Order: sequence, then C-alpha cells, then structure tokens
Amino acid sequence: MPSRSGPHQEGSNYGTLKFHGPCTPEQFRKVLSTSRFPSIEEGFEAELPRDQKFLPVNHGVQRSFITIEARPSDVEIAEDSYNPGKIKLHFRDKSGRAFRYIGVTDLGFHDHARRHHQSNDLAGLNGLLQAQDEVFLRIGLSRAYMAPGGRHGFWLQANGISTFPYYHEATRSYSP
Repeated sequence: MPSRSGPHQEGSNYGTLKFHGPCTPEQFRKVLSTSRFPSIEEGFEAELPRDQKFLPVNHGVQRSFITIEARPSDVEIAEDSYNPGKIKLHFRDKSGRAFRYIGVTDLGFHDHARRHHQSNDLAGLNGLLQAQDEVFLRIGLSRAYMAPGGRHGFWLQANGISTFPYYHEATRSYSP
C-alpha cells in the first residue's frame, strides 16, 4: 500500500487479521469508552473556527476518526434545512461546543432514522435516543473536499452512533 500521511492512514497499517466473532454490547461499550475523547478539538488535536465543521487541508491532523461521548440530551437527529428529506446530526460535545448539520454515514442508523423521518416521527426517534444512559459518536473526517465558496478541507461526519443500554433492544417493539 502506498505511504500515506494523516488523516486516513489508520487503515493502511495492519497485519494479518483474524476474525474472533462479533463482540457483545458490553465489550463494544468498553472499546468505545476506553478510546473516547472529551471533545472534537481534543480528539483531532485541532482548533476549529467557531461554527465550522471542517479541518483545512493543510492541517496536520493524524486521525481520520475519533469517538466522543455526548450527553443523550445533547444529541438530536433533524431534517436538513438545506436539503429537505435528508437527515443530519446535531450534538454538543463534552466541552460544550455545538455542532449542527453533520452528515450521518452510519448506514444502519441512517436507514433507521430515515424510516422515522418518512413516518413524521423524528420526535419519537429523538425521544428514544435521549432516554438512553450513554451516547457514543464515532466522528470521522471526509476525504478532502472543496465546498462552494472555496472552503477546502476534511469535513466532520457521523460514522457511528451507539447508545447504551443497547438502543436496538429498546426499538424492537417499535415499528414506524
């Protein structure tokens, strides 16, 4: 594999992988808990300008994804006001910094949220999220992208949304 510089280098440094089976919710929670950062800026080792959700291309960030823990009451799934019909994540990290309109690339969660949205029940989805004890967000960086207006950088995206107790256990009896 060609030599890479951060971000997006984590996946190029591995040896022989061996599958041991899926982990339990408790094991997964432990992995998320022990690898979390208190804030986006600490996790990516970068200062982001106010109201920005990207790191400039010339920033020397060394990670392309991190885990943060957010208070369940600080997490919301909302319709994208710029693209009706699409969903986005709003959250506040433990530093108190708010991030709005973050793309959700966690396909399982995205499909689940889309079904709630199509049923006009984002309030129900948010109620289930906010009733959890813990919410872990896997926040990743996109590949370099030039946005309209000339902002060139790595954009924040939600690569994973995990809740405990296990969110899917709470939703099995719910069918939108």
